[in-house]
Amino acid sequence: MNRQTLRAAACLATLISVRSLVTAQSIPIPTPAPAATGGGVRPLAAQIAALLAAPAVARDHWGILVTTLDGTPLYGLNEAQLFQPDSNAKLFSTAAAMALLGADHRFTTQVVASGNLDHKDILLGDLKLVGGGDPSFGTHDLPYVAPGQRPKAAGVAPPALADMEELADKVYATGLRRIEGDVVGDDWYFTWEPYPPAWELDDLVYGYGAPVSALSVHDNEINVKVSPAPQKGGIIQTDPDLPYYTIKSEVSTGHLKGVPAPDCNTIGYQRAQGSTELNIYMPYRAMEPDQSPCAQGVAIPDPAEYGAMALKAALERRGVVVTGTAKAKHLIWNYPDSATRVDPFAQAKLQQGWLNQPYSPHPTFDDCMAQRISGGDDQREETLLATHESARLAEDVKFTLKVSQNLHAEVLLRDVGAVAGCEHTHASGLTVLRQFLPYIGIQTGDFALVDGSGMSGHDLVTPRAIAKLLSYAARDPKTGAPQPWFADWKASLPIGGVDGTLADRFTKPPLKGHVFAKTGTHSEGRARSGYLDTASGRTVIFSILVGNHLPGDNSDRDVMDKIVAAIAATE
Repeated sequence: MNRQTLRAAACLATLISVRSLVTAQSIPIPTPAPAATGGGVRPLAAQIAALLAAPAVARDHWGILVTTLDGTPLYGLNEAQLFQPDSNAKLFSTAAAMALLGADHRFTTQVVASGNLDHKDILLGDLKLVGGGDPSFGTHDLPYVAPGQRPKAAGVAPPALADMEELADKVYATGLRRIEGDVVGDDWYFTWEPYPPAWELDDLVYGYGAPVSALSVHDNEINVKVSPAPQKGGIIQTDPDLPYYTIKSEVSTGHLKGVPAPDCNTIGYQRAQGSTELNIYMPYRAMEPDQSPCAQGVAIPDPAEYGAMALKAALERRGVVVTGTAKAKHLIWNYPDSATRVDPFAQAKLQQGWLNQPYSPHPTFDDCMAQRISGGDDQREETLLATHESARLAEDVKFTLKVSQNLHAEVLLRDVGAVAGCEHTHASGLTVLRQFLPYIGIQTGDFALVDGSGMSGHDLVTPRAIAKLLSYAARDPKTGAPQPWFADWKASLPIGGVDGTLADRFTKPPLKGHVFAKTGTHSEGRARSGYLDTASGRTVIFSILVGNHLPGDNSDRDVMDKIVAAIAATE
């Protein structure tokens, strides 16, 4: 048994009192009634059976559960079997964040002078940009507005790094004019573990596979726009326009005889892990002279370093002199030799039944610092110069679920882990999540989650686990009332025919505006789970998961739509 396994066993022992509060029972699924005869509407089971018998989807692996809001089952198929949840995993990470942090929780990002500031305008030391686990720092996507409802831009658009500009203004207002040292991106609030287990290497170059950091900037991605050039080459533009990547372009312009006109999917993006050299290429293709630009989000391999570069550039534009460079400062957790150590802060909170209590502040950075590697820090005097406060957590969750933002889900999982104690690690986030789910009544064998976004191919859940989570959010088991965060959380789900990832599904009555569900698509799996207003006037819960469909085939997605329509019409 390795150290990590022993440590996990020790932590689980401290949680036994919490787990004993809940006895998760298997939900009995009634036997489907036979199909109706005559001209009546067939029962739901018969309709679904006919849909799943279609040759295009008959070989797929389907799992379905429909329940009332209080969890009473209405229909089930393979509801106790495990499936890859894809982005339905975000339901678990965001619900845990809302329940344990609270919808009104906010994150802070700080600028700290580390060194001598006796002369006020000169810093003899480093200026640190300190991340506090804010997923949305440096973005302008909050509050979320559906694309069709966004006002047309008037005048000059806000800068891509408006939050960074705000901090630079605040620092300049203190009178600081010279920094005799470096500008440091400090993401020590989380340990430096940029990628969860089993993320695919091919995904890491793109924005949807951006690394996780306590100092996230602009969703940890750069928007790259490729346009045809008047001559033979291509025009490459980046937003934010910061010289972070060295770009090598092999894009050309001009029609190639006998070669089909390219689309944006023919442009390739390649970089070595940890490198800031980006290669953009179009194998055996060329952009048409009149072709529209192609846009792609490219991940920033070291967000803390990027944040330092952005702050340094913003200060220099204001006339602040920086003699040093921009660099990152990461934390590697120093696990003690004792494999049975239990974080005392986490142990105390768990023994007090903290999962059933309102959120209270976790241990401070100073409280936890004794357990962290100093990394050669010289313990210089520090002075807080500027602070940026995030939007409400509910606003970030809304953006995360509407557009299915992977990075934000992963950062929120780390933030949940930080509630329990000093180990602000990927593992601590999973530990809290794995205790939270049984606490709300989900059987431990019904989920195996290794990240917060569903990007990992190792994630597994059952339809009844998702349905139980949706029921818990909608109805407090003790009072029968919705959870205090439920209204915000439900409003965060994509709405059929209206916004998010369901904007182009269920676009006509009676389903338009009445399907509130999280989608999921990854490899050969698909998922859709949420709430549905039915013809009878009640709201039901549904979870539909499918695996092993043929690559590139969307037949299962279309059948999902028809199943949702059948549920709405029948229940």
